[in-house]
Amino acid sequence: MTEGPDIPAAPEAPGSPNAEMSFEAARDELASVVQRLEAGGLSLEESLALWERGEALAGVCQAWLQAARARLDAAREAATD
Repeated sequence: MTEGPDIPAAPEAPGSPNAEMSFEAARDELASVVQRLEAGGLSLEESLALWERGEALAGVCQAWLQAARARLDAAREAATD
């Protein structure tokens, strides 16, 4: 079986809060951010800060998912060679 292209294990999301953050950590923190926003009772500034954090965390999750898709595609490609 041939080796596939090198695919980074930890994707970097532009503007992410922590490019080395695991998918699970980003997902869990994002869920917490959503929960806090849905609970309400925050000032506009706090809500905006949480929204921005949530967007950055969603970017981290998306980068991980895209990297996982690329790895799967590379593995499928290698398996058919």
